[in-house]
Amino acid sequence: MPRHTLPTHGAKKYPARSARAPRAAAPSANPVFAQPAPSPDPTGFKDPVTDQNEQEIAQIEPVPQPAGNAVEPVLTLAQVYGSQGAAKTSAITASGQIVFHCVGDTGSATGPETQNLVSDKMLADFNEADSADVPSLFYHLGDVVYYFGEATYYYDQFYEPFRDYPAPIIAIPGNHDGVVWKSDPAPTLAAFLSNFCTPAPVPSPDAGGLLRTTMTEPGVYFTLEAPFVRFLGLYSNVLEDPGVISSENGTYPTLDQRQTAFLTAALQRIKSEKFTGAVIIATHHPPFTGGSDHGGSPGMLADIDAACTSAGVWPHAVFSGHSHNYQRYTRSINGMTIPYVVAGCGGHSPLEKMRATYRTPYTIDPTLTLESYDDTDYGYLRVLVNATTMSIEFHPQHDGGTTKTPDDVVTVTLATHTTS
Repeated sequence: MPRHTLPTHGAKKYPARSARAPRAAAPSANPVFAQPAPSPDPTGFKDPVTDQNEQEIAQIEPVPQPAGNAVEPVLTLAQVYGSQGAAKTSAITASGQIVFHCVGDTGSATGPETQNLVSDKMLADFNEADSADVPSLFYHLGDVVYYFGEATYYYDQFYEPFRDYPAPIIAIPGNHDGVVWKSDPAPTLAAFLSNFCTPAPVPSPDAGGLLRTTMTEPGVYFTLEAPFVRFLGLYSNVLEDPGVISSENGTYPTLDQRQTAFLTAALQRIKSEKFTGAVIIATHHPPFTGGSDHGGSPGMLADIDAACTSAGVWPHAVFSGHSHNYQRYTRSINGMTIPYVVAGCGGHSPLEKMRATYRTPYTIDPTLTLESYDDTDYGYLRVLVNATTMSIEFHPQHDGGTTKTPDDVVTVTLATHTTS
């Protein structure tokens, strides 16, 4: 498949990226999240995407081992904040709640406009009268860059749009983060690992001189522990559809059962420790979707269900991206009502239409209902968790930076796993 170079006339000029040369940067206990002063949004990409004629990916890629080969790799929010971690988590606990952002598919292959619409709207959430309402992190649901997960795209599609985001960005990889250009010698996930999975926070060669340091995730699947919430993040591999986390009884011989073992172990630890906070399972590919371009992942859902059944613990919500719109489902199982939220509307263009126009709530079957959707606008999730509830809000970017009222919201009562 030949590479087609896009025209670059009219693109904004950027300083030369000295960061392309190797850096002798020492690890730091104090990560950097944002630039010291805001700057205008760019009008073009420094490195326009040259691989837009994407071929169908049919080969499942191997999953890298996590640090230390742990069955359950764990990252704490205190570790993410470095030397300020203990003070940060103590402040969250004292405030009585944690607030965070979630969305996937933020990278845009056509230019910075749509991805900056979302990141600019997210920044408005840091202007709050009450510090308890300020987000403590952004949990990215995958597809950081397009179309192939090459390092050259990280400046334009990740570091630049989030240059002013003053909090950590933690991510699971999406399918586009795991694939590489067919003639690229880099192995799968190489750029993702070098930007999100370093032993300590260091300047990235891909940041183009911007100050955000790398993230210190222990692998591409892991538990994130924070006050009031645990994220169990899974890597659903490189296919367009479906998402895959195991060999599925030999269907995908490249894979093993490490991720299902991780999920089972993480859920069992939640039970043994009597953790009473919110439990969120995150995958890039959604178990359910009504989008016109993507399908669901029934095999992956069966793996997740098996782990939950084995551990006797179910999540309070499941978050995904991949379908480039917003969708919220309620799944009824074992007397619980669990939100399955698709938020793949983080800036990738174009948006994905639903297969039909639905009057919501729309009953799909006795256990599954489409409660709400938006296939016309970019946006993100703002999530608030306290000792008893979790509220999941959808904020479309067209409301503007001064609008704080979400277009859709669901509240989960943690003790009963029920929604209102």
